[in-house]
Amino acid sequence: MTQLVDLRSDTVTKPTAAMRAAMANAEVGDDVYSEDPTVVALEQRVAAMFGHEAALFAPSGSMANQIALQLVVPPAQELLCDANAHVVTYEFAAAAAIGGISSRTWPFAGGEIDVDLVASMIRPDGYWAVPTRAIAVEQTHNLGGGFVIGLDTLRGLRAAADSAGIALHCDGARIWHAHVATGVPFAEYGALFDTMSVCLSKGLGAPVGSLVVGSAEKIARARWIRKRMGGGMRQAGILAAAGLYALDHHVERLADDHRRAQRLAQALAPYGVVDPERVHTNLVVLDLAKTAVDAPALGAAARERGVLMSVLGPRTGRLITHLDADDAAVDHAIEVLTGILSA
Repeated sequence: MTQLVDLRSDTVTKPTAAMRAAMANAEVGDDVYSEDPTVVALEQRVAAMFGHEAALFAPSGSMANQIALQLVVPPAQELLCDANAHVVTYEFAAAAAIGGISSRTWPFAGGEIDVDLVASMIRPDGYWAVPTRAIAVEQTHNLGGGFVIGLDTLRGLRAAADSAGIALHCDGARIWHAHVATGVPFAEYGALFDTMSVCLSKGLGAPVGSLVVGSAEKIARARWIRKRMGGGMRQAGILAAAGLYALDHHVERLADDHRRAQRLAQALAPYGVVDPERVHTNLVVLDLAKTAVDAPALGAAARERGVLMSVLGPRTGRLITHLDADDAAVDHAIEVLTGILSA
């Protein structure tokens, strides 16, 4: 049987042998008591990377996001984000169900943001309406095809938030990709946000974990919220060690994933399904609106030929390059997908 090339997500990676060794040798303690030295080391390192005072290790990106949102938006008050943001699309309405947070969205524009529009949507106190307490952005943007939000846009949002006296949150699940693609330092991104979530189990290839980043005061409260949500772990240093290894070895190599995603985009562009100029990082979103094959059919045909892709809608597919997809895997994916599209 031909080995499958799995391009559904960068979450499908498996720990490397060296990462497994680091996990096996990790020094551990009880993290609920803040006594796991490897977790503490990871939290301190990530906080320093982004220029913040503290960080908190959480089991998942969704939990990290939802902890952060609860830090900046009280119950029955409002979060602004785009209509396809992960925090309101893929987190099962947790902001409302767990945090009691009301959300309002601006129209999705492929990851691009109209700062003036967002600023005009901010509702102040005292008008018999739900007051806005935070804006959330996603860097890079998943459904935007790995789009990198530019610094000028982020600075504009920071200024709008400051003017209104509200917070700015970054869902930074793939912010490592933004750094590698643009060269913008992590600390420069961190300086723009009140809270951040950053994920270790996507492009960086760790098996588990994300971190909430913010002030010492916020992270002290975040520890209580994490426990309430069932996220308090005990000897979690085994997992944190994977994150530390990933930060040492798997950040700069993300450029390889970007190069491979661009190869995919260039090969598929003649079929009118992707604009390579929109492929900034490791995500390739396929728009099949003008083709004879829809996304479920393309996905099924590709699977039969040994390539897995995500089907996001009737006419939308997605390919993601990652640590476990080498040049040969991408070559095979190109051969299979172009063969189906040209049939």
